[in-house]
Amino acid sequence: MLKVGLAQLAVQYDAIAANEQQVTQVVAQAAQAKCQVVVLPEMWRTGYAFQNLQQNSDVNGQATQAFLASLAQRYQIAIVGGSVATRRDGDDYNTMYTFDATGQLLSQYDKVHLFGLMAEDQYLTAGRRPNLFQLQAVPAAGIICYDLRFPEWIRCEMATGAQVLFVVAEWPTQRIQQWQQLLAARAIENQAFVVAVNCVGENPNDQFGGHSLVYDPLGQVVTQLAAQPGFTTATLDLQQVVTVRGGMPVFADRRPELYQG
Repeated sequence: MLKVGLAQLAVQYDAIAANEQQVTQVVAQAAQAKCQVVVLPEMWRTGYAFQNLQQNSDVNGQATQAFLASLAQRYQIAIVGGSVATRRDGDDYNTMYTFDATGQLLSQYDKVHLFGLMAEDQYLTAGRRPNLFQLQAVPAAGIICYDLRFPEWIRCEMATGAQVLFVVAEWPTQRIQQWQQLLAARAIENQAFVVAVNCVGENPNDQFGGHSLVYDPLGQVVTQLAAQPGFTTATLDLQQVVTVRGGMPVFADRRPELYQG
């Protein structure tokens, strides 16, 4: 069993201190609810405030890592840290950090697929590596927002044996139905739990639609939030993954030699 908390925040545009205060409060709330892990949304630190990227991008992710590690250690809870803008060697990235309940860094992932409709490709550099980690001894994977539309990328991660796919996002209101359908498809085709956290609120050009949720390996909704700020929990029975995969061995029946091109 793995108890997860979903933190659907109203990310404040270009307001690091206010957003850090929100994150501190929701991590404490998740710990009080006896969650083993809490999940944050994409770009929770600043939103898509690219006009101030030069001053807001976290150099080497140092401030974000210190902040999340401290919270994980203080509340003894693992954190799938959504994502933030980071800078390394002069390039900016959309980066997810995951920490265990002792504050140790488990993974660092740079968003691989940059979303041109929100100008990510004009400001950020794409990542090149998958995001795989063990969370409470559970093999897991993590992706960021637009990555969701690339099932071949996700299948490469899930084929390693991952049982939970964490998805963090700033997904616009007008495409929430697609958000739900794509997440359900990823759960069904990978026979895995999908834990997806979106934000709400708006920036100067976009409105975000919430509907953070958990799907089980059969594509059934375990828990779901609406379009307002909120917090919910779900307990994942990982034996369900084993049962579903054993009943229909999709991964064993793959023909990857035919899938190129």
